[in-house]
Amino acid sequence: MDSDLADAVEGLKEVFQKRKLECTFGKGDKALVEDLRKQLRLPSRIRAFYIGADPLKVETVTPVERVRLFPAAELVKAQTVITSPPEGATPSLDWKAGWVVIGESSLLGDPYFLDTGKPDPEGDCPVYTAISGQTRWVPTLAASSFAQFLRILSTAMEIAAGFGDGIMDDEDEDSFRESLGPKVKVIDSPALRAGHWT
Repeated sequence: MDSDLADAVEGLKEVFQKRKLECTFGKGDKALVEDLRKQLRLPSRIRAFYIGADPLKVETVTPVERVRLFPAAELVKAQTVITSPPEGATPSLDWKAGWVVIGESSLLGDPYFLDTGKPDPEGDCPVYTAISGQTRWVPTLAASSFAQFLRILSTAMEIAAGFGDGIMDDEDEDSFRESLGPKVKVIDSPALRAGHWT
C-alpha cells in the first residue's frame, strides 16, 4: 500500500480502537485479488487495500449511517446481491459495468461502489452511493477516491464518539451532520457538495 492509503487505513483502525468497537482487517489472498482484478477491473490502489487490509469484519457506526465494507471473498457475490431487485420489483437496467460494490449501508441496504471507469493516476477511483429499491440507480458522490472515503468514514466515527450510544432524535442527527460537514469539506470538498454526508 502507498503511504496515503496506509495512513487512511491506519486512521480507520485507530478510531475503532478509540471507540472500543470491534473490527477485523486481514491480509487478502493475492490469487483471489488477482481474480478480482480480472473479473471486476479493480484498480491498483484498491487491490493493494485488499491485499494489505482486507476488511474481514468492518462496520462503521455513526448516528446517521452504518457502513459495512465487504471483504475480498464477498465482492463477486456482492455485485449480484446488492444490484438484484427484491422479488416482484422491476429490475433496474442502468447499473454500469464499471461500478463495483465494495460495501453497503447496514441501515438502508444502499450500496457503496467504485466507479472503475474513472481511475486516477494513483490507481484509485471515486466512490458513490445510490438509493436501492428504485427503478433507476442515481449515483451520489460519497468520496473522490477510495482513500478519501476511508478518511471520511474515520472522521464520521470520531465525531460520532461525542454523541454517545443513546437513541438519536432528529435534532441529534442534524447536529451530527452539521459537525461532520466542515470536516468533510477539508477532506473532500466535491463529496461535501454532493450532499450525501450532510
